[in-house]
Amino acid sequence: MIFRLGELFCGPGGIACGALHANIGRDDYRIEHAWANDFDADTCETYRHNICPMTPESVICEDVRKLDLSVLSPIEALAFGFPCNDFSVVGEQRGFDGNYGPLYSYGVKALRQFKPLWFLAENVGGLRSANEGKAFEKILTDMRNSGYRLTVNLYRFERYGVPQARHRIIIVGIRDDQSVEFKVPSTEPYEKVDVSARTALTIPPIPRDAFNNEATLQSARVKERLSYIKPGQNAFNAQLPEHLKLNINGARISQIYKRLDPDKPAYTVTGSGGGGTHIYHWSEPRALTNRERARLQTFPDDYMFKGKKESVRRQIGMAVPVRGAQIIFEAILKTFAGIPYLSMEPSLKD
Repeated sequence: MIFRLGELFCGPGGIACGALHANIGRDDYRIEHAWANDFDADTCETYRHNICPMTPESVICEDVRKLDLSVLSPIEALAFGFPCNDFSVVGEQRGFDGNYGPLYSYGVKALRQFKPLWFLAENVGGLRSANEGKAFEKILTDMRNSGYRLTVNLYRFERYGVPQARHRIIIVGIRDDQSVEFKVPSTEPYEKVDVSARTALTIPPIPRDAFNNEATLQSARVKERLSYIKPGQNAFNAQLPEHLKLNINGARISQIYKRLDPDKPAYTVTGSGGGGTHIYHWSEPRALTNRERARLQTFPDDYMFKGKKESVRRQIGMAVPVRGAQIIFEAILKTFAGIPYLSMEPSLKD
């Protein structure tokens, strides 16, 4: 069975890349791109270049609130990583009261219009507590009422071979009239995978002329500050001389000027933030390049991101890790193909 995939809030293609690479050893069960939507021009160009270069018109660059679903082709699968800005624990966490919180409803609208056999929805772990938990409840209810059985899990991607501590809620829905049951893929096959930052960034070495590998210029002051910060430390728990300490009131985000621990997975790659939030190398006095950040997100080295450096940084930080998405999609394909796979109980109740 070939599943044509439609995608809302598609980002630069982390989900799509994982879907297209999903392989269960049977050509008759695979996922193909049908159409995608995002509102950011650079993001859409990245997606077109890497996912569907032969059909660039299948990526509609438009605010989802203005998107005419009726002109889009039929699909058997839908993915939507609805914007997490208002659900993230970093920030005000305004939930449904923010500008982005209600956007999940356009995914529900697409479910009701296209009635795909299955869907995958993704968001941050903070979704559970937004609006005192009522937002999460409402989202799951709307999905169930659209005709789907849900499997909800908080995926800790470093346990699936991704070299980054990235935790995301993934909701997989199977249409009610389908006689199959999706189960959360087990982490057991990945227990011996080396997910250290050192391995991710050095094996194989990244060529200096690789795409999106421009260095960030570091001031002498930043280099001096980094010289006092040991691997795994940040600007607040390192022993900094007085003139290099940060004068920040309020919350102290632990990722500010934090150096990677080369023997552990990287901390979460983010898409925005000012000075000190770019992720810092464990031994060299510098921020990571976008190519290195893409490695931590398990994008292939030939995956070219479009736009200026800060736009590329945002795209990479907002994406779903390719390897993590691929594992989940392969579990979905095996579910429909009737192929057993190691599974475990979901960490969240639907």
